[in-house]
Amino acid sequence: MDTQVYRQLARRLDSIPNGFPATESGIELLLLAKLFTPQEAALAAEMFLVPEPAADIAARAGADPGSARQTLKDMARRGLIRVRKGKGKLTFGLMPFVVGFYEEQLPRMNAELAALVETYFREVGGQTFLDAAPPIHRVIPVGEAVPFDLQVFPYEQAAAIVERAKSWGVRDCICRVQKRMVGEGCDYPLETCMVMAPVEHAFDNSEVDRAITKDEALQLLREVEELGLVHTTGNYRDGIHYICNCCPCCCGVLRGLTEFGVPTAVAHSNFQAVVEEETCLGCGACVERCHFGALSLSDEVAVVDLSRCLGCGVCTPACPTAAIRLERRPEEEVSPPPATIIDWMARRASARGLRIEDILPQGAGVTRPARPQS
Repeated sequence: MDTQVYRQLARRLDSIPNGFPATESGIELLLLAKLFTPQEAALAAEMFLVPEPAADIAARAGADPGSARQTLKDMARRGLIRVRKGKGKLTFGLMPFVVGFYEEQLPRMNAELAALVETYFREVGGQTFLDAAPPIHRVIPVGEAVPFDLQVFPYEQAAAIVERAKSWGVRDCICRVQKRMVGEGCDYPLETCMVMAPVEHAFDNSEVDRAITKDEALQLLREVEELGLVHTTGNYRDGIHYICNCCPCCCGVLRGLTEFGVPTAVAHSNFQAVVEEETCLGCGACVERCHFGALSLSDEVAVVDLSRCLGCGVCTPACPTAAIRLERRPEEEVSPPPATIIDWMARRASARGLRIEDILPQGAGVTRPARPQS
């Protein structure tokens, strides 16, 4: 294996906001070699996040433009890079590892790839992916857990995100598929991750996503809430196109909390659980439902450890007397997520000591947000 070309790609992936940390064993190079040919890795190592024409990428890589274009198209078909149609030509952009080309490997996930991914996740232990700010994902609360008289913004409601879309799909959870292949799966169903698009019929011909109706998408939200799965999505307000319904045993993000002990692995919602002591039966149903150790029983009443509560609300459907609900966190603890993914990238790049100018090509037409004030 030509490790040098994969080292170059690994460094490029680690130079973007999401990160791709190196390990002592070099397992990340074997992982990349499983997915990219040397020629593909050489091209990807020269790419920016914003899509560009194949000729521009080929020029930086010293490759033939025609051959590079065909190679880039092959990579896009396998979910390794982004492809867009622009001004009569295709353009191609780099994708992060997560959230990015890892999630697009459902059709190609096998035992070998699953084992490489698992070894890599365990060796990095949440480093860079999960311990940098702002987090990659944020929690969306269960709808019925929030009292109707509280003001709730659209980005805080899973149902509102679904309502704004024009097409909907559902796919298997890549994390549960991967964990099952290494013999560590759970009993939660596979087909739970939702995707959405602002145009109609976006998923009609997908090999990964099963197209569903809006009503089916809303029903799926209710079903996963009853199961106790946690809604998470991209940590920005506008342009949300997916909702993951996560379990703490398999989800790469939630494992940051439950397995790797990274408290900032996921952004909590702007809500927190509260218990009506007079109504609580002390049955412990909410304690059993909480994935994060935020609930316990004291004198036969449920007690909330606010330092551990993510505001997911999965405890609420389990309560037989509706004694537990969500309320807004104190104002000083409430912070809206970045407005867009570009804003998220700028903040994350700043936090990691990266320059946004090194991530996006010159003349990309992207407005770079001002550097956040500390």
